[in-house]
Amino acid sequence: MLIFKCGACRKKLIRYHKIGPGEVHRCHKERIDKYFGAEIRADGLYCSCGRRVGMNRGGFYTMDKKSVTYSGTKTS
Repeated sequence: MLIFKCGACRKKLIRYHKIGPGEVHRCHKERIDKYFGAEIRADGLYCSCGRRVGMNRGGFYTMDKKSVTYSGTKTS
């Protein structure tokens, strides 16, 4: 599980089940385990500080690399 945090204010946003090695470019909505401080809007995923961290692409969010940091372990 990975914990995503806002790059600006460092608040926890989501807990995500990452499968496979590599960078996180997309977060599939069915793999998001828990929402902490993330606001879901029609155009994307926002932090409570107002910063957009992901764009809504239907079944997944395209994460902005400059807006989020993450830590945790990936399932291979």
